Amino acid sequence: MLPIPRLLTLGLQHVLVMYAGAVAVPLIIGRALKLPPEDVAFLISADLFACGLATLVQCVGFPGVGIRLPVMMGVTFASVGPMLAMAASPDIGLLGIYGSVIAAGLFGILVAPFISRLLPLFPPVVTGTIIMVIGISLMRVGINWAGGGLPTLTRVVDGVPGAFPNPGYGQLPGLGIALFVMLVILALIKWGKGFLANIAVLLGIIAGAVLATALGVMHFEKVVSAAWVDVVVPFRYGMPQFHLVPIVTMCIVMIVVMIESLGMFLALGEMTGRTIDQKALSRGLRADGVGTLLGGIFNTFPYTSFSQNVGLVGVTGIRSRWVTAAGGVIMLLLGLLPKMSALVEAVPQVVLGGAGLVMFGMVAATGARILTAVDFKGNRFNLFVVALSVGFGMIPLVSPNFFKALPHSLHPLLESGILLAAIVSVALNAFFNGMGTAEKAKTEAAGVAGAAEHV
Repeated sequence: MLPIPRLLTLGLQHVLVMYAGAVAVPLIIGRALKLPPEDVAFLISADLFACGLATLVQCVGFPGVGIRLPVMMGVTFASVGPMLAMAASPDIGLLGIYGSVIAAGLFGILVAPFISRLLPLFPPVVTGTIIMVIGISLMRVGINWAGGGLPTLTRVVDGVPGAFPNPGYGQLPGLGIALFVMLVILALIKWGKGFLANIAVLLGIIAGAVLATALGVMHFEKVVSAAWVDVVVPFRYGMPQFHLVPIVTMCIVMIVVMIESLGMFLALGEMTGRTIDQKALSRGLRADGVGTLLGGIFNTFPYTSFSQNVGLVGVTGIRSRWVTAAGGVIMLLLGLLPKMSALVEAVPQVVLGGAGLVMFGMVAATGARILTAVDFKGNRFNLFVVALSVGFGMIPLVSPNFFKALPHSLHPLLESGILLAAIVSVALNAFFNGMGTAEKAKTEAAGVAGAAEHV
């Protein structure tokens, strides 16, 4: 336990490192659902609040739950693709998303002791491919943000809905702001030192917001009218709805997320000098399930350990779990400040676009980096695993109507390139390479965790 001033300073550093990634998911989902600005701001508040709760559960720990290591929890990008598909289905919507998140959380709690046994199914050739497809899928969101929205708008003419070009899409002022944000981020990454380089994305967004304000693009009416303090209420939008295919989809996402977390825990064990046994892994993975369950209850999404904060532990050498506990308290308090969330929601999409291209591109590049550890020269089967998995992952992106003849109930699954890539890569790897040993899988998982990034 460090002195309180130092504890809070180091905790704030962890919050700043993850903040841009933490608020990205509620922004993406809220805008995909076409929610009003005050509801998107609430999703951000709910997300920050649940981030704090999940972090405290994970790093402080309770009987049978929590790895008790310096971990920060945040919404996983792996869930974004499936949730966007659910958001596009009028039969599912936001309440259907929350139902699938709650079910996935309960599923995670139940299967936590068995997940480590699935680790041999997820060697680097599988996890690297899945993470790369996640990044490529999210790039569409970043590109549309940079363009200023969606290229087409849906309007009803004579009672018939139709798609019309968006006149505000791809305008030069917006593209210029997005480019400015990207250049600021790249400059900070190249010339910034230490902590400045670690929060380059956040500083780039702030610089872009300042420029957008000066150009009259960013407006603060909703920020002024937002309350200073408010409580995040469970089930604000009504009772969750439970649909079979979205639940199965989110449970598959939960398995992928927990496999990734397992690698994080093993890597943190090496950094902190702690032996991570089977019981500790089960406690940590169970906390992922509890965090996801809390997310569904408090109007937000699935949670996992954020890898950039694991990296920060390695960079700073500060191994106290009370530092991340302080970060969790800060996140929880930020969730109770609606003005802060309204300010984030007020940031124009073009500003977020410049940062999104970097954030989501880094996810894809991380997948590629993990794949560099794969033996392609001595094992040509690995080439086919990656090639076919990426190909299946691209189907929903390049041809949204490809599966239109299949049953409608399967569409939330088939319209997620991430899940298609996950299923195909696991199946092909098992077919070509078989199952490795548990010890080899743990060693590989710890190595992959060192290369993983969320933003």
